[in-house]
Amino acid sequence: MNNETLMKNLRCIPDFPKKGINFRDVTTLYKNAECMKIMLDEMYEIYKDKGITKIVGIESRGFVMAGALAGRLGCGVVLARKPGKLPSTVIKESFSKEYGVDTVEMHLDSLDSNDVVLIHDDLLATGGTAKAVYKLVQHFNPKKVYMNFIIEITDEGLHGRDLFKDVDLTTLMTI
Repeated sequence: MNNETLMKNLRCIPDFPKKGINFRDVTTLYKNAECMKIMLDEMYEIYKDKGITKIVGIESRGFVMAGALAGRLGCGVVLARKPGKLPSTVIKESFSKEYGVDTVEMHLDSLDSNDVVLIHDDLLATGGTAKAVYKLVQHFNPKKVYMNFIIEITDEGLHGRDLFKDVDLTTLMTI
């Protein structure tokens, strides 16, 4: 989709968090009311007729649009968080990252087999975090799973999308 307003307002920070990485900072989109409206409207149009019952927001930037879109769609929000952040019984999935191993968790009572789930995060690059969350969601055997990201990075030889060949995956911007 690559909306011109979104592209103009996306901040890029070279060499963050380490040398050679060109970090795409969505906080500049979140602080701009026009950008928030554009993103919410685009996501709503994509998912309004999909029967979404829960949106799984991935920590932490994924929480912003997950909550906003859930309000618009009239569905619930589930949080996929780093270890130790959720207060009740959790299931967890560990995954490898470019610079180590990480883990994500969800409450054991987050979803059920009647749910139609949208997994949302701000960025798809290598896909490691999203794949771990997808595996967690599959644990609940939902009716259907969709995935959405604000940004998909493909210009640095990253192919996160390739991990999700069997998933209906959309992005608002591709870089």
